[in-house]
Order: sequence, then structure tokens, then C-alpha cells
Amino acid sequence: MFILSQFLESLALLIALIINVFIFVLIIRVILSWVNPDPYNEIVQVIYRITDPVLLPFRRLPLQVGGIDFSPIIAFFILIFLRNFLVNVLYQIAARIG
Repeated sequence: MFILSQFLESLALLIALIINVFIFVLIIRVILSWVNPDPYNEIVQVIYRITDPVLLPFRRLPLQVGGIDFSPIIAFFILIFLRNFLVNVLYQIAARIG
């Protein structure tokens, strides 16, 4: 059971890392929206392709007030909740197994 416990702890760390990197990319996307970058730039296109699947469901909701889009804030809250919830659940399961 030690190996399964270590696997679950490693999985929890990997999930936390992936979500943290995604949050960082989302922050870059928000900053890019302030400076109006070149849409044909490859880096900008990659950032948009990575973040669009998460932001598009929130953009369908009426979250724009006065030209300000609040969908990234909702996405941040949900990502942080998922990170904390999943990591804590995996740690608890690993602690009970090991």
C-alpha cells in the first residue's frame, strides 16, 4: 500500500502544478488583454488556444460590466477551488492508505 500512497501524493502534486501553471497562463492572458497584442503572434495564439476552453463557458454568462470581463475572475476561483479540493482529497486518501 505504500506505493499506492506515494502515487496518490505524487498525483496530487502533479495536479496542483498543472493548475498553477494554467493559472499563470491565465494571468498572462488577462495582461495581454490590457495591451492589445498582435493576434498573429504565435505565442499569443498559443496562450489563447490554451485558455479559451476554460474561459468560453464563462463568457456565455452575463459577466461583462462596463466593458470589463469578469469571466477570468470566476475561472480563477473555480481553478483554485478545484486545486485545493482535489489535492486535499488525494492527500487524505493517501494518508488513509499509507
